[in-house]
Amino acid sequence: MKKINILTVLAFTITGVALITGCVDSKRQPGKIYMPDMAYSRALETYSQLNDTVFTDNVAHAGHEIFYNRRPVDGTIAVGELFAYTLPNDSNGYKLSAEIKNPLPSLTKQELAETGRLFNINCAICHGASGVANGPLSTKIGAIANLTAPQYVAMADGTMYHSINYGKNNMGSYASQLSRKQRWMIVHYIRTLQPKADGNSTEVTTVKKDSAVKKMDSVNTKKG
Repeated sequence: MKKINILTVLAFTITGVALITGCVDSKRQPGKIYMPDMAYSRALETYSQLNDTVFTDNVAHAGHEIFYNRRPVDGTIAVGELFAYTLPNDSNGYKLSAEIKNPLPSLTKQELAETGRLFNINCAICHGASGVANGPLSTKIGAIANLTAPQYVAMADGTMYHSINYGKNNMGSYASQLSRKQRWMIVHYIRTLQPKADGNSTEVTTVKKDSAVKKMDSVNTKKG
C-alpha cells in the first residue's frame, strides 16, 4: 500500500513538473527552464557585454564594482616571448637604453634570411634594402637615418631597439608590427649592413637576395 502511495505521489510530481516546464508565455518563447544554470553559461565570455551592476572596465568605478578590463596582468609574458622592455619613452629612458644588451645570440644563416625579409617589409621602404636611407619614401619624407653612418654604427643595441620599440623622430613605433624577438633580430641585421673597421659590410652581403629585393635595390639606386 505504501509503495502504491509513493508511486502515486511520484507520478503526480512528474506530471506537475512537466506541466510547469511545458508552459509557454507565447508561441514564440520556449517553456520555463527548470535549471537555468545548466542551460545558460555563467562564465564571462570573451566578447560578451559586461554586467555593469557587477563588473566595470572603468577604473574610476573600481570602488563600487569589480574592475575588470580583460587585459593580461602587468608583467605577463607569452610563451616563447622575451622579457618586457620596461624603460619609459622619455629622455631618461632613451639615455638608459644604451646600457641594454641584445639578449639574442648572433643570427644563424636561416634567421638572417628571415630577418632580412622582415627588414625589407618594415624598414626598407624608408631606409632602403642596404640601410643607406634610399628607400622609395626617403625623398618624400626626408630626414631618413642612414643606418651605415658612423653615429648609428656607434649607437648601442639597446638604443637602437628603443627607437624601434617607441619610434624616433619621423619613424613611428614598430612594437605592434614586430614581436620583441623580431625587433632584436632586426638590430642584429642592421649591424650586418654596417661597415666594419676595414670599410666593408659584414656577412649579410653573402646572403642571396631574391628577385624582389634586387628589383628594390635597382629602383632605389636610380632614385638615390
